[in-house]
Amino acid sequence: MRTIVDVVSESPVRTQTSAISTPVVRHDHPTPVLGSLGLFTVLLGAALPLIDFFIVNVALPTIDKDLAAGPALLELVVAGYGLAYAVLLVLGGRLGDMAGRRRLFLAGMTAFGLTSLACGLAPDAWTLVGARVAQGASAALMLPQVLATIQAATAGHRRARAMSLYGATAGLSMVAGQIVGGVLVAAAPLSSVFGESAGWRSVFLVNVPVVAVGLMLAARAVPETRSDRPAPVDVPGTLLLGASLMTLLAPLTEGRAAGWPAWTWISLALFPFAAFAFYRVEQRADRRGQIPLIPPSLLRLDSLRRGLALVLPFSLGFGGFMFVIAVSLQQGLQMGPAAAGLSLAPMAAAFFVASLAGPRLVRRFGTRVVTAGGLIQGVGVAVLALTVWSGWPDLGLLQLLPGVALAGFGQGLQLPVLFRIVLSDVPTERAGVGGGVMTTTQQAALTLGVATLGTLFLALVPGSGMRDALAVTLLVQLAAVALTVLLSLRLPRTVA
Repeated sequence: MRTIVDVVSESPVRTQTSAISTPVVRHDHPTPVLGSLGLFTVLLGAALPLIDFFIVNVALPTIDKDLAAGPALLELVVAGYGLAYAVLLVLGGRLGDMAGRRRLFLAGMTAFGLTSLACGLAPDAWTLVGARVAQGASAALMLPQVLATIQAATAGHRRARAMSLYGATAGLSMVAGQIVGGVLVAAAPLSSVFGESAGWRSVFLVNVPVVAVGLMLAARAVPETRSDRPAPVDVPGTLLLGASLMTLLAPLTEGRAAGWPAWTWISLALFPFAAFAFYRVEQRADRRGQIPLIPPSLLRLDSLRRGLALVLPFSLGFGGFMFVIAVSLQQGLQMGPAAAGLSLAPMAAAFFVASLAGPRLVRRFGTRVVTAGGLIQGVGVAVLALTVWSGWPDLGLLQLLPGVALAGFGQGLQLPVLFRIVLSDVPTERAGVGGGVMTTTQQAALTLGVATLGTLFLALVPGSGMRDALAVTLLVQLAAVALTVLLSLRLPRTVA
């Protein structure tokens, strides 16, 4: 009997020929199989980029102290990673379809490890910003291959289980990033080498051994897959998508810290024109029979379109919440980084429990699980806002526990199911593009959440105080939760 190792070393059989014919290679097992070890490995690759988006939130005060970064550069440490990540995700999915998803996964993970090392060794703030941009680009090569590999190398119940685990991994990673970051900053395991800067450097350097293990596992257990009819890179579409995201996200993330100079308003004014130009170029390419970066025909899939409509407000609220709560706990309540991170542990635990129960609940109740999750999350956010309003500044883990646990449980019922819905009808040959579209939407929304809710919160603090600023921000997030509940009523009742 052949083993998984035998199978994953082979490329899938080519059933079609092109103008330049190639020999047809036949194997006993013509389709790639993603085994348990391979699934664990790609989920590890999915966790790393999301952890690193949030892990720096609790490290920003020590980065500022050690490198004298200032508000604008600290914003760039967060935003530079998020912008590069969001802009290049769809391109990363397209390259995986062309060159092979396992190959791009290995290349992206290697680059992620090297850029993490560069972040951890950065001698000054500008070097750290540059390394973070490169780290975000590396993550954009790695992450789209995860969803595409799951789509191409699993089927039926195994695919549903893998997608649920992917959603659980994504949600847990976003919470775990701040928990792990807080523990590492406080523990400072490298203090004998780096002195006082050891804490924030640890949050980057910890990636290096994890990446080394991931590369060894990926070489052994992740199958190679690619599209049977890979499309060339859509250069105009890629440039216009990048321009659209940059003109929106860059001014929103940097505007407040920079004092809203003229370039921020000019950039925001250019955004609708860049977005419209991108849509028209993609539409024209689709009509000509070409394969654009984001095919409008793909967006006509009802499940993908309606699922993305929920991923957007969900991720926007989540990204903003995680940034605001990190600042509030450390600067408002004077918690240390470890205590601030561990205050979110109930959210992670509740999310994990809900994500495990999700698949069974979906089989019984369909997508109404998403609606129920939104309602539970809304109750959690409302409880947390009431707790902040009535208990500030005497808040600790026990006081915050009911609100964050309820919010985490509701999120755990939503996110894994939404990911399954978005990709349920995407053809296998477009798995890379579909995964890239979904992760780009998620990442852009997370970055937008940090920019908008973070800017609102920081703008309110000087005049209203930390308590009122946090309470108002939580109420704005509650409005985003209410929107997801309403949109969930339009989802298909069943999940493929």
